Amino acid sequence: MARRHSRMLELGTAAPGFSLPDPDGRVYSLADFSSSPALLVAFICNHCPYVKHLVAGLADFARQYGPKGLAVVAINPNDASAYPDDAPPAMAEVARRHRFTFPYLYDDGQAVALAYEATCTPDFFLFDRDHRLAYRGQFDDSRPNSGIPVTGTSLRTATDAVLAGQPAPGEQRPSVGCSIKWRAGNEPDWA
Repeated sequence: MARRHSRMLELGTAAPGFSLPDPDGRVYSLADFSSSPALLVAFICNHCPYVKHLVAGLADFARQYGPKGLAVVAINPNDASAYPDDAPPAMAEVARRHRFTFPYLYDDGQAVALAYEATCTPDFFLFDRDHRLAYRGQFDDSRPNSGIPVTGTSLRTATDAVLAGQPAPGEQRPSVGCSIKWRAGNEPDWA
């Protein structure tokens, strides 16, 4: 397991567009979330122990914050031909098991992960009403086998601020997780 930290893309960056399918073939784009006062784009996958550690907490977070106006979309950027546990049928099972209230999309060509400069799973990008980056970083301080409970404190604090029309906290800690499993020839210099 190659451990990576998120790149901490510059705050204020516009959300890169996307048009990606879920496991059932329904395509979602950035425009589908334009009416929400905040949007969380979460790069996750099925097999990473860091994602497995917090996925139930992420699902609970989305259920709690959806009624407050937060839109959530999860994107799996991993090469499923090399990592079959990350293939769309397994994604559908993860979404069912954790009762996702948000779309879980597959970035087969990895262009969206590259556009967001996603580095690891999980990697979180919180955008404001204008789809400008307000927060990028960790869900919370919990890590597998750390003994620290999964609470989503870091992301909750940022989301509360954005939904209130305030800036997210200035101190933002990078997410930690497994490296994205890039297809041969796709791996960027910064990965």
